[in-house]
Amino acid sequence: MSGPAAGTAVAATTTDVVCLGESMVTFLPSQPGRLADVPSFGRGIGGAESNVACALAAAGHRAAWVGRVGADGFGDHLVETIASYGVDTSAVRRDPFRPTGIYFRTATDRGTDTHEVAYYRAGSAASAMSPANVPYEELFAGRILHLSGITAALSDDCLALLRELTAARPGRPLVSFDVNHRPHLWRGGDASVLLELARRADLVFVGEDEAEEAWGIVGAEAIRAAVPEPSVLVVKRGSAGATVFASGLRPGPRSSNAGGAENAPGARSTEGGGAEDAAGPRSSIAGGAECGGAEDAAADATGPDTVTHVPALHVDVVAAVGAGDAFAAGFLSATLRGLPVRDRVRHGHLMAAAVLTVPGDLTEPPARDHADRLVALGDDAWGTLRLGPGWTAADRASEEVRTP
Repeated sequence: MSGPAAGTAVAATTTDVVCLGESMVTFLPSQPGRLADVPSFGRGIGGAESNVACALAAAGHRAAWVGRVGADGFGDHLVETIASYGVDTSAVRRDPFRPTGIYFRTATDRGTDTHEVAYYRAGSAASAMSPANVPYEELFAGRILHLSGITAALSDDCLALLRELTAARPGRPLVSFDVNHRPHLWRGGDASVLLELARRADLVFVGEDEAEEAWGIVGAEAIRAAVPEPSVLVVKRGSAGATVFASGLRPGPRSSNAGGAENAPGARSTEGGGAEDAAGPRSSIAGGAECGGAEDAAADATGPDTVTHVPALHVDVVAAVGAGDAFAAGFLSATLRGLPVRDRVRHGHLMAAAVLTVPGDLTEPPARDHADRLVALGDDAWGTLRLGPGWTAADRASEEVRTP
């Protein structure tokens, strides 16, 4: 039988965020150049959803990754490495018939014409995920369920699974969805399905560039018009920063399980990101809409958007990979802490900056008090902040502030 059983109750949550998706072993080049010219590669791991889980766990949250890997050495490496970050991997399934996916990439920016990625994931264990073989109790046990559009592109069964997980139903946790449009995965497919899935989620991350490429929609306002249902829409605008559209009240996720776990406070944001008021705890998920705030507990969840724009940071980039996943992790981390919208975006920028200043997809995030000091900077100081390799190890935020 596919899908969660109707009326199934799960225990009170012990997990903040559950992430579902494919993770692969990645081979990183020993030097710049074409794949044909690189003499050797170092082994790492890569996967949008597992990256988010690892970053959240490293930041002190209770994160779990749910996926499917082969009963092979690469699968062993993935599970062991992800678990080493403090991520719960107990719900990962092993497939005795299908392999773990792997890929090779060049050292160049993914957005450039010289960037190359060679995937060996067709028929992978993860592509066999379906509504019939995933552990729903574990998936629905967290305060937030984080998904991405990459999973939808892996197979028809994976797409059916995402439709099942984003369907409105009692007991569904807050659903976070990163569009993560990968054109090579949609060759011969219809990427417009990502718009359908985004409209079924509560919190959505999407880049302006990918919305234009996948849906032909240009500009943050037009994206919001096309994706009106999520209570929070984060439009990533590259070097221009990020714009957040939040309807009604700010996200304050709690478990909607029968066990009634603790609530996380929400926060109200004002236009432009200034003078936010803290909101009290409440999270109501009905038909894909989420709301929070004790002072408006009786109010309707919908309302006019509050629009908050936060500029990006100046970063001395080492490798432009993994930044989107890190941004999502930073935003989710601050959401779990009940911080104002502006601060959620700033934490996203900082987490992305940590990854951008190292060669791989994952790194140790800045210490929480260090990040909080940077997030609390005034607008002028934030605008002149420049971060380079090694910045996360700095003892004082003031050491990182210099004019570009």
